Parts: sequence; structure tokens; C-alpha cells
Amino acid sequence: MKAAKARGTGQEVKHVEAGDVVEALNKISKGRMVMDWNEVTAGTNPYVVMKTSNIPGKSVMEIPGLIFGDKHKRVARIGVGMTLTESVIELASAMKLDLLIVHHPVADAASSGGVPFADYLPLYGLALIEMHEAFHGLHPGLTLLHGHHKLNTNIAFCGIPGNVLHQGIALEEVKTAGDILARLEGLMGRDIDYNMLEAERAIRGEATLEEATWANPAKLFSGTPDSPVKHILHFFPHTGFSLEHLKLALQMYPETDTIIVSISRVREDHPFVLYAREKGLNFIVGNPHSVEILENGLPLAYALELLLPGIEIFLLRERITAVSLKDVGHHKMVEYGREMAETHLVPGQPRAVQIH
Repeated sequence: MKAAKARGTGQEVKHVEAGDVVEALNKISKGRMVMDWNEVTAGTNPYVVMKTSNIPGKSVMEIPGLIFGDKHKRVARIGVGMTLTESVIELASAMKLDLLIVHHPVADAASSGGVPFADYLPLYGLALIEMHEAFHGLHPGLTLLHGHHKLNTNIAFCGIPGNVLHQGIALEEVKTAGDILARLEGLMGRDIDYNMLEAERAIRGEATLEEATWANPAKLFSGTPDSPVKHILHFFPHTGFSLEHLKLALQMYPETDTIIVSISRVREDHPFVLYAREKGLNFIVGNPHSVEILENGLPLAYALELLLPGIEIFLLRERITAVSLKDVGHHKMVEYGREMAETHLVPGQPRAVQIH
């Protein structure tokens, strides 16, 4: 740990180098970080993986390590987030952060407002680290929040990197499916999210305003709130987990009585749900992706605080809202948007009649 005089204050500010942060993350991840770029080119790090939907030019390589910036860069203020966006970059700039650590893989332009990192991040003196697969399975937080002790975890079920499957047993205080729903409602602070949303609706005058976390509560799609819970399978549908994977998992763990999916969601008519009903299993949709900053980001931030005492660490949480176009409340910007559309984008097009 080094110290330097803060400009104009005479006070000492502790700092480390970006490489020291990678070392700390390597300790947290039990040696999964890329410490040498040869691990990428030689393919020796199993947590360097390609993610693709086979759309030409849209694949991305996950590289858990320092993606942008000099490893000797001075770092005193770190932001921990989930996904790199231009909003995160601009907030980091305003807060004078030195380094961003994000969970999800990053890609030029897609993660940086349509422009390359090399043109954007140097404006604000930002270095950038990503983790993703290197962080999966390191702590039991997601399962504990959802009411069970994990007994077994596979982070590449059926050989697919990131296709995580947890097998667990219910906590002593969790007896029913309703207990899990109530546990999530209380632990995740949904009352705070609701109060914030109601206040924003009133302030903006936007009655139809919705927010990602509040709009996605935990739900019970198979079973009843009184249905007993003990043996649990917990997975994440967006990782490539298929119905065949579920059938295989149930063969491996035939004692299962409850299925939990979280981070990503399924709807009530999804084949997972229909299969659970057919087999008489409880099916719970748990926390949405929008709270992973709390599930995974918060433990990571506190671990860094333990390893890098004196360094300022901030949790960067994006809040996503939506509002019906007819309800946008800021009238000056409504008129601006209409003028741009009617004068420049589709001139001569008559204005649609508003139906209330």
C-alpha cells in the first residue's frame, strides 16, 4: 500500500496499482484471473471463454483480468459494477474513479457508447477489469438468499461454461415454498424499491413508470405457498440450461422437490414450468438479474475492502425504468422530441391522435 499527498489538501491518500487489484482478485477467485496475456493466446486459462449466438461479428471473449489500462496505474478509488455501459463510464468520470471492475464481459463499442475503449476510457483516466466466469461458484450467497444450503455446484453443467447448477437443501427455517418467497421479499428490500418508484412516479408525473427490479418479483409457478420444501435444484435459464439438462439433473438428484430459477426469468407457460407441474414439483422464479449487483457485486466489493484497506470502493448500481410515451412527464423534452421527429425525421407526417 502506497500513500501520496492529495492535490491541494496536504493529506495522504492511500493507493495501489492496477496490477495489485488484479492480484487481489486472483486471491479472491482462487487463482482464476488472467495474470499474463499468454494465458489468453495459449488457451491455458479455462475461464477465458467465447460466448456466441453465431451471429457474425457479435461474439465476445471473456477474459477475467485487466482489459484496459496500465498495470502500474495508480488506483485510489474503485467502482464495482455488473455491466459496463456509457452511463457507468460517465458516473465513474463524475466520481473521479480510477478503475472499474465489472462482472460481465465487456466489448468495444457495445459496452462503451458505440465507440472503442481506446477513445473513451482515457478521457477519464479509467482502467477496466472484468471477471464473470472466474467469479461464479465462489460463495454460497445466491443460494442462501433463496433459502438453501448448496451441497453441490457445477459451473459448467453438461460441459457448457457458465451453465451453473446448484443442488441444495432448505435452511432449517425454510419449510415451505411460501417461506422462500417471503425470505426474498424481506432480504432484497422490495419495500424500498416500491417506495422509490412511487415517489418517482409522483415527482415526474408519470403514472405508468416501471422499474426493472420492482417489475420482477419472485413468483411461484408450480405448487402452493404451503407446499413443503427440502431438496432444491437451482439454476439460471439464460446460461443455456435446457429442458434436457433439467431432466438429467432430476435423474442425478431424484429426491428434488423444488426447482428455483433466478437471475434470468421464465414465464408461466415455459417448458420448465410445465414439466415441474407434470412431476408435481414446486417451481419458483427468484431474484431477477437487476439485483445481481447485490448478490454478487456486494460480496466482491467487501472482499476487496478486506484485501485493499484504505482504498475507496463504490458499488455502481444501474436503475432501469420505462414509461409509456404518452406519459413522459417533462414537457420541454416532450416538445423537443416531437419537433425533432416531425420536422427532421418524418416531415409532413400528421401527428397521431392521442387516445386517453
